[in-house]
This record gives sequence, structure tokens and C-alpha cells, in this order.
Amino acid sequence: MTDTKVKDWPENERPRERLVKYGAESLSDAQLLAIILRTGSGEKGVIGLSMSLLEAFKTLRNIDAASISELSSMKGLGTAKIAQIKAAFELGKRLMGESTDGKPVFSSSHALYSYFAPRFKNLKKEIFISVLLDAKNRLLREHKISEGTLTNSLIHPREAFKEAVKESAASVIFVHNHPSGDPEPSKDDITITERLKNAGNIIGIQVLDHVIIGDGKYISLKEKGVL
Repeated sequence: MTDTKVKDWPENERPRERLVKYGAESLSDAQLLAIILRTGSGEKGVIGLSMSLLEAFKTLRNIDAASISELSSMKGLGTAKIAQIKAAFELGKRLMGESTDGKPVFSSSHALYSYFAPRFKNLKKEIFISVLLDAKNRLLREHKISEGTLTNSLIHPREAFKEAVKESAASVIFVHNHPSGDPEPSKDDITITERLKNAGNIIGIQVLDHVIIGDGKYISLKEKGVL
């Protein structure tokens, strides 16, 4: 039935009707994608198109990571459908970033990037921020440490951890922007990160990550193995 129109299916087999009757958890990945895509292409029904998408990218994570141009290479995926897919995945990420009390939860570098990227957009100077977290990675508060060209002499551990100590933070994440748009870390970025990591170990406040934000992209120094 993958190439027939969903409206021609028995009612209890249609993805939307099944979701309403049995819950979203009862649907397969292809059925959930079909609800997001809404319609098929000229050659395939919406389930067939969803299955082709899964076959091409193998996992939902790969679909999420795919660029607009990569998704555009799939037959039957136009701008509207790609926007629907990207919006659905982004909502899922934002949901994962919320806690029940409304405080942001930074359990990944991407969650932090999504939260801070709009604020850094088009800034002409570097801003270095410490993000103070509780034991569940929920945001306690943030503190601007410096503003201007980032150098090793500019970021002193005393200033970097002062507010974290006051707040009894369990951990911190450092984040700053590169106005050039290229988030590739400089030698100073790496030196600063190592220095802050060592200082955190001494005072008992773990440095979870240092995320550098560029133009539409970011680099996690934890993922690069610096932390």
C-alpha cells in the first residue's frame, strides 16, 4: 500500500487516524514521517516517500543532520516538505532542551548552540560567557566574562569561576563567538579551555564543554577532544 493514496487505505491503517486512536508511540518511523510530509510525490505515495527517505539516510539522526541540498536530492522532496521535516526535528530538539520547570537544559552542544546562536548573530566583537548549570544540566544563570578579542591573558580563572562559586554550580559550559563566522578554535581558544578545565578540577566545578559559535555552525571543544 506504499504507493497508493493514504485516503484510499482502510481507516484504521491511516497514520493520522492510528495516531489519534492508539497514540503516536504506536506508529513506525515511516508513518510518523508520513504525517509530517502530508502528501506523496507524483511517483510515490506519502508512505513510499517516507520509506525512501529512511532507506536513503538510514537513521532519523542522519535525516536531521542532512543539509537542505542533500534532502533536495531526494525525488519528491521540495522546499515545503524539507521545511516541514526540519521544523519537526527542531521542535523535538527544543522539547528535549526544556525541563518541567521551564529552565533550559543543556545536555548537548547543539542545545547550547540553538539557545545562544540567535544572540551572537551579526555581532562584530567576541563575547565570552560562562553558563552555570545545576546537577541536572539546567541553567542556573549565565555570566558575561569578557567582551572583545579573546586572548589567554583576558580570561582569568578567578573571573571565569567567580559567579559559578557564588551560585554553587555543579558544572559550567563556556561559550563564545567568532565574528569572522569560522568557529575553528585558535591556539588561544585551546589554551584557555585547558586552563579553565584545570582550574575547574581544582575547585570542584566541572567544565562540561567550551562551544565556539560561528555563522550558522559551531564547534564543541569537548567533541574535538580538548576536554
